[in-house]
Amino acid sequence: METKNTFKIFTIFEYEKEQDYLRKMHQSGWKLVKVSGLGAYHFEKCVPEDVIYQLDYNPNGIAHKDEYVKMFNDCGWEYLQDYVGYSYFRKPASETGGNEEIFCDDESRLQMLDRVFKGRMLPLAVLFLCILVPQFIHGLVTNSILLTIMFGMLLGLYASFFVMFSWQYWKLKGKK
Repeated sequence: METKNTFKIFTIFEYEKEQDYLRKMHQSGWKLVKVSGLGAYHFEKCVPEDVIYQLDYNPNGIAHKDEYVKMFNDCGWEYLQDYVGYSYFRKPASETGGNEEIFCDDESRLQMLDRVFKGRMLPLAVLFLCILVPQFIHGLVTNSILLTIMFGMLLGLYASFFVMFSWQYWKLKGKK
């Protein structure tokens, strides 16, 4: 079987872009086999088909994996794997009416973003406040240009993550 490996980075809140990427790969004849490492996608050659990929971030579901997977299987979703807290599912578009999602309304999408916030963004905020900010201040106080620049860039990166996540969250919350 012919295989293909790609490297692509998606941030925490770009799960929809990742789903679209996986769907386009399947449409061009490459079905997802697994995700591993940082952004390493492994595909194998297949007949091109329109297949919808969905990701769910649900640590409670992973903790009760048998029931969690069965619930999605009962709805026709094929479970693929868990990777860094996300569960990967797929289903042929022909079985969905073309645009079915595991999150059928904004409320369930918002609940997933709440789970991402508690499982990912809060730990990042702790890291941000307890390590990066003090190191940045230390670099300013000691006139260490290298430390100031390095931690300033990290602060900017983390701040952009928080702003992008907050923007997506409030945009979805405003739809409710």
